[in-house]
Amino acid sequence: MIILGIDPGTAMLGYGIVQRTGPRLRAIDYGVISTSSNVTLPKRLAIIYEAVTDLIELHAPAIVGVERLFFTKNVQTAFAVGQARGVVLLAAAQHGLEVREATPNEVKVATAGHGNAAKEQVQRMVQAILGLPDMPTPDDAADALAIAICVANRERSVARIRSGALDLSAIDPAADGPTPFEKAIRNAIRAEEVAARVARRSSRVATPKTGS
Repeated sequence: MIILGIDPGTAMLGYGIVQRTGPRLRAIDYGVISTSSNVTLPKRLAIIYEAVTDLIELHAPAIVGVERLFFTKNVQTAFAVGQARGVVLLAAAQHGLEVREATPNEVKVATAGHGNAAKEQVQRMVQAILGLPDMPTPDDAADALAIAICVANRERSVARIRSGALDLSAIDPAADGPTPFEKAIRNAIRAEEVAARVARRSSRVATPKTGS
């Protein structure tokens, strides 16, 4: 099975093609697709689409793995990543390919064993897992290979993780109720609301007057 991993971005999009044969993984190709800030956004997205299409037609992957979109404090960056991600999903859909998502934390756990791994640690583990002679660079390409590794291992173990019902940007949102993570969020929100009501009631209680 061949997996195309994508680390989306408009300025620089990382890609990594990994082949899984039984338990063995090997890198077929990896690199980045760069676009200039001097080019209009529609043209940049067209360049990304054409390059991803070429990769799909050249390597014939069975699955495309992409980083799962999540909101950060940098809204502009998240918006740009979302646009590039949409182009990748379009190319995959037009070629009838299945798409899998993985969060940055899931990718780190799949490669380095824990979610707090640094960039260099992930790169070194990708090098070791794929038996590469050198550490893969740049970071975007290494991240794309890591995504492909994560998806390959997940498919092999049949440990596919469904996206949450609250994640409206997910490729395949769950329809069978909230995940444990989402339940925890709802419980935390409920607890905050109860605390706020208690605080409001307390503020309305008159402070007892003391005599002189």
